[in-house]
Amino acid sequence: MADWVKKPLRLKDEHGRETHPGCDVLVSNRNAVPFDYPHDWVLISDKNGTLKLHDRQPPDDDCTLQITIFHLNPNVDWSRLPITTMIETLLQQETRFVLERGDVFTFSHGAIEGAWSEIRFMDPKEARPAFSRTCIARCGHLQPLITFDFWENDAPRCREVWDTILATLRLDPTHSEPPSDPLPGGLSTNPKPQRRKPQ
Repeated sequence: MADWVKKPLRLKDEHGRETHPGCDVLVSNRNAVPFDYPHDWVLISDKNGTLKLHDRQPPDDDCTLQITIFHLNPNVDWSRLPITTMIETLLQQETRFVLERGDVFTFSHGAIEGAWSEIRFMDPKEARPAFSRTCIARCGHLQPLITFDFWENDAPRCREVWDTILATLRLDPTHSEPPSDPLPGGLSTNPKPQRRKPQ
């Protein structure tokens, strides 16, 4: 399980990465899964090691993005398990009061393949609609799961954040930590994903 530590670092002048305006680069898992996120967002790690990004300090936040990094068994041919199928399965297992289910979209950056979709649901506590987006990406034996929950009235700005994250997401298995806690099926994980905000 990974221990998350927030430590601001200045990139070297020759790093060659163009960061989106108003964003910082999240360098996670030894720089194996970097992406841009709004510089004023709050990063919090829960007791299970899942990294959460909030637009404001909880409980005053209006949206939460979570990332869980899975390390796949390199001796397994994971191409036989399509990412789109995994997304569809996650949507079918959704337990919240779903109002709408979106299509599954795919994307790629070089050797990275990914897919994502969203649901629109009714939050039982606030009695107001919200969206939840789920993305799975894969490169070699590295497979992050990203979830993003936000209120319907925050959709325009949150969709821009989502687009930025997917556009800047990079996966480098050569920098990742080796699997340490194998699970059935050849997976090891930092840790089981959770969903929060809205509920």
